[in-house]
Amino acid sequence: MTETETTELAVKTLLDAATTQQMAQVSALYQRLHQHPELPFHEHQTSAAVAEALEALGLEVTRGVGGTGVVAVLRNGEGPQVMMRSDLDALPIKEATGLDYASTDTGKTPDGREVPVMHACGHDLHSSCLVGAAGVLASLCEHWSGTAILIAQPAEEVFGGAQAMLNDGLYERFGRPDVVLGQHNMPALAGTVGHLEGKAMAAATTLAVRVHGAGGHGSMPAQTVDPVVIAAHIVTRLQTIVSREIPPEDTVVVTVGKLQAGTQGNIIPHHADMEINIRSFDDAQHQRVIASIERIVRAECDAGRSPQEPEFEVMSQTIALHNDPASVARVRAGHTRWLGESALYDMHRLNGSEDFPYFGNAEAGGFSGDDIPCVYWFIGATPAERWSNTPGSSVAEKMTHLEMPHSPYYFPGNPVTMETGIKALAAGALAWLADSH
Repeated sequence: MTETETTELAVKTLLDAATTQQMAQVSALYQRLHQHPELPFHEHQTSAAVAEALEALGLEVTRGVGGTGVVAVLRNGEGPQVMMRSDLDALPIKEATGLDYASTDTGKTPDGREVPVMHACGHDLHSSCLVGAAGVLASLCEHWSGTAILIAQPAEEVFGGAQAMLNDGLYERFGRPDVVLGQHNMPALAGTVGHLEGKAMAAATTLAVRVHGAGGHGSMPAQTVDPVVIAAHIVTRLQTIVSREIPPEDTVVVTVGKLQAGTQGNIIPHHADMEINIRSFDDAQHQRVIASIERIVRAECDAGRSPQEPEFEVMSQTIALHNDPASVARVRAGHTRWLGESALYDMHRLNGSEDFPYFGNAEAGGFSGDDIPCVYWFIGATPAERWSNTPGSSVAEKMTHLEMPHSPYYFPGNPVTMETGIKALAAGALAWLADSH
């Protein structure tokens, strides 16, 4: 065995031991976060708990970055700066997992409605793994050099927290990283890690549209302008964007997820409200699709004699996630080295979306200099017995039979997934930090 192989084996042994040592604390933190979830930009208890856990490890911790975000810095001599990101917020979903520590908490939406709240996307797991990875790196300082920047980001679910942290001077205050790392749980086999390079997750925009009419009695439609009819034509015409304006080899989704108008059957209303969701893997093409939507809405309003221009509001948006191929290869090599080749799988591209890519895209993120390479991977969350009993021969096929994130039944926080998430994040950072030692 060469000296390098001996060193790597020693680090792997220490990494395994340090992860085991972190599990008790991280499991307790996870249950605390899971039981008391909070909605976007209201993660006050959540961020405080994560900050306290990071402070207990001896890191330099700053609270309130970008609202409720947390930044922790672990300095260990000269070397690369590696940023690791987790998220904090939960969803307005009533939990149905049956866990002893299931959430019964509620929260208030921006429009003042009280709703049940659940960590149905595993952000509690992500932040717990971030704390665990910080503990692992702190215990392995003699085997790496550089700076580890760990961030717990608010408001991922509304695509607002990444930009809020950047706008609050994230890179100016804590240093510009050489690479940004992130991970997300998925219903793959627990204990495995999935990678893909290039286009990994979609850009997404939710566009609110108000179509104006001139309401009146349902028995006298000629004396009105019916916004419901106009909206119906818009819904139909929007289907032609994908079928007639997008090359067949590209992937674009246009969904009208909300169409509301009127109060009862014999009243023609004054307006109709729509919400349209757009997803694609090319940011320039994404903007062309939005322009097509606006063109069609305006044209149908004109054809339907709408008395005033339609109104448009971008409710949320994010850019496409692009995994830097060279950096993916480097992380994958680190995961192979410290988790083993058998723990890795090839992840398929997802139509889901993230605001994580703002940390790497200089133009969209609003920071100076070149883009920063990003790597985002996926940790499996399905226990082995259930996985083996799930139909399908591939990861993608099996996933179609399992609960996905945002389900009231989704629960990724089993010990195997948690341990893998800690190791994967620490090993991903060591792919840079240990190589420079």
